[in-house]
Amino acid sequence: MNTKYIKWSTLAFMAFSTVWGFGNVLNGFVYFNGIQVIFSWILMFALYFVPYALMVGELGSAFKESGGGVSSWILKTTGPKLAYYAGWTYWACHITYIASKSSGGLKALSWAVFRNAQTYDTFPTIGVQLVTFAVLLLFCWVASRGLNPLKKLATIAGTSMFVMSILYILMIFAARVINPGADYVSMDLSMKSLIPQFNVKYFTSLSILVFAVGGCEKISPYVNKVKDPSKGFPKAMITLAIMVVVCAILGTIAMGMMFDPAVINESEESFNSYVSNGSYWAFQKLGQYYGIGDTLLIVYALCNAVGQLSTLVISIDAPLRMLLDNEDSQKFIPAALLKKNDAGAYVNGIKMVAILSGSIILIQSFVPGAAAVLKQLTKLNSVCMPMRY
Repeated sequence: MNTKYIKWSTLAFMAFSTVWGFGNVLNGFVYFNGIQVIFSWILMFALYFVPYALMVGELGSAFKESGGGVSSWILKTTGPKLAYYAGWTYWACHITYIASKSSGGLKALSWAVFRNAQTYDTFPTIGVQLVTFAVLLLFCWVASRGLNPLKKLATIAGTSMFVMSILYILMIFAARVINPGADYVSMDLSMKSLIPQFNVKYFTSLSILVFAVGGCEKISPYVNKVKDPSKGFPKAMITLAIMVVVCAILGTIAMGMMFDPAVINESEESFNSYVSNGSYWAFQKLGQYYGIGDTLLIVYALCNAVGQLSTLVISIDAPLRMLLDNEDSQKFIPAALLKKNDAGAYVNGIKMVAILSGSIILIQSFVPGAAAVLKQLTKLNSVCMPMRY
């Protein structure tokens, strides 16, 4: 890969790694009563995600020389003070998100090694959080190495997660032919069964789908590093949208053959277990259909770990660039934070991220149980992350 430019195809997979994960298919399936979520996905794609991705692509094409991403776009359309506020808000919201990605990567590695949901929660919380803090410091160092390691890691993550999502879909459909005697769930794909109940619970749960497909603007600071950005950046956004739509719709149908919504919703404990571990169980069960044990589970867990950690690196680097890489709003920022190293990374800004996100990680040492830490961070993110918009 050329260290100076990013190919549009590389950017598409970088964006995919930040926006989408197989867990998003699972969350939609669990929270929206199985395959009924297909209606909601179509609604979300038509009214929000596809137009939003196209808008991001168009803005990237229009302001192709700007390195501040969203903050630069706001600067061009309003003024420097609002651009600074936008950059600062976007960066600040990611502090808790960065802490959660470190923890999520460790949980994925735990599944790869121990192949169950229980072992991770038996570890002493303080030990887990110290390891999580060490992971954060390691990937802060990776972020300080500049664009080249970042784009390589993110491309590997995006490609592997897309391949695993498509593999899951193809193998589920093939399994019914290869192993027809296995335990499959029958689905009713009639229009009546796909239309959800439009009640308060439904509308309050839509935020889960919004959060699932949000974040394509995170790669906006890299628009001026794309080869032929006026054409390449929109092309990457269109490709991203197609990949997400395919994975969501076909992934939901495939999951409907495996999991019964009635079992998921039979108790609060069952529901919470599927929310936390359902994506791992999906690949574990898929391996059982083919008689290969936990092989697919291990591969998925490793891919998910890489995905979590690559998103961690992008979440350290990209929001910082939105905050600091805008010359007209730099007058509002302390000069020390603007220091760059030879790789073009904002080293003092990265140190500040390490201190703030690291503090959140270490404070969580007092929470009983590693799984409870992830639940706590999820609640924090549900409050903080929507503020960036």
